Amino acid sequence: QLQLVESGGGLVQPGESLRLSCVASGLQRGDIGWFRQAPGKEREGVSCINTGNDNTFYVRSVRGRFSVSRDSAKDTIYLQMNNVKPEDTAVYYCGVLWCYSAHITTDLVWGSWGQGTQVIVSS
Repeated sequence: QLQLVESGGGLVQPGESLRLSCVASGLQRGDIGWFRQAPGKEREGVSCINTGNDNTFYVRSVRGRFSVSRDSAKDTIYLQMNNVKPEDTAVYYCGVLWCYSAHITTDLVWGSWGQGTQVIVSS
């Protein structure tokens, strides 16, 4: 049974760094994406990693600042967030998708959304 658990969120100041974790136990197919939903906005894809070849993709707003990686032995996918900005404030989620490009949709191919982890960027 697939279970996704996000953690690592918190309050950070602009320009600082934060690392989010997603433990994806029971993942048998698909890739992992990171998504976020800011207050009053729709959920959007942020980044994804192809679990077959470790290719990674990012939306333009985070490219060069965020980095996604995984530790297969721990069933964990990380989102390293550097030089965060106030507009990065959101609840961050991980989910299962097919990761082939920077066009990261919110249509999950397996499972459902977890509880997410809150990131607040504020001085």
